[in-house]
Amino acid sequence: MRSIAVISAEIRSDWKDVTPEAKPYLEAMACIDRLTDIYGFGSGRMIVTYFLSHARKWKSDRAKRIKTELRDMLKDEGY
Repeated sequence: MRSIAVISAEIRSDWKDVTPEAKPYLEAMACIDRLTDIYGFGSGRMIVTYFLSHARKWKSDRAKRIKTELRDMLKDEGY
């Protein structure tokens, strides 16, 4: 399983015009490796969940694959 920081780097390379709503969560994802990590006052699980809810405008083949990967991580962690 890839780290969330690695996934965030791939997102940044594909999504050139990140929406202002998703940007803070994407930036936070660059600082964590797992859903159990804490960043600021939030868990990795919360950060990824909020990113996904604000990333609806990101649409590409890569976006679909990565969003599925993140959702699968949440499911595997008992979300």
